[in-house]
Parts: sequence; structure tokens; C-alpha cells
Amino acid sequence: MSKVAIFAKLTAAEGRGDELRDTLAEVAMPNAATEDGTEVYAMHQDSADGDVIWFYELYSDGDALAAHAGSDGMKAMIGAIGHLMAGPAEVHVVNPIVAKGLELG
Repeated sequence: MSKVAIFAKLTAAEGRGDELRDTLAEVAMPNAATEDGTEVYAMHQDSADGDVIWFYELYSDGDALAAHAGSDGMKAMIGAIGHLMAGPAEVHVVNPIVAKGLELG
């Protein structure tokens, strides 16, 4: 199977970006660290809008992504951040083509 990646944009309620960032760091990152098929799980705070958090995620295959999406850790994360969000996350699933620093083959 081919690797699969995600770009996700999470927008906090106005002025709550730092709180969203800190909550995600506490809840989401430890969960991703335990998932075998999660190869990259990187969180970024937008430099132009501190209320926007971006994720880049790389999974070994679609099954690994499905395991992550259905995990208890993901359910806990959603519960922990719901009140901090301005609306639903924007999630884009993409097929990686080439990259420096990532093994895609």
C-alpha cells in the first residue's frame, strides 16, 4: 500500500490559539507517538494568525490512518478541544509524491 498524508487546519475561537496549541500538545502528541503506522505527526502554529494550528501527518498506509482516526486517543483529543474550536477542522488527505527528508518509497 502507498503512504498517505494529511494537512489539517484547526482554527481556535478568537484569542484561544495558544490554549488550543497547548491542549493539542498535551493530548494529541503523546497518542500519535504510540502509533506504529504514524510516521510524521507535526503541529505548527500559523505565523500570521495565532488562532490557526496546522498539522502535517504521514502514515505508512490507509490502514494506519484509519487506526489513528478511530483511536481512543483521537476521541479524547476531540473531546478536549471542542470548546476551543471556532468550527470544524479542515482536513485534506493527500498522496505524497516526493519529499526531501521523508522516506516515501
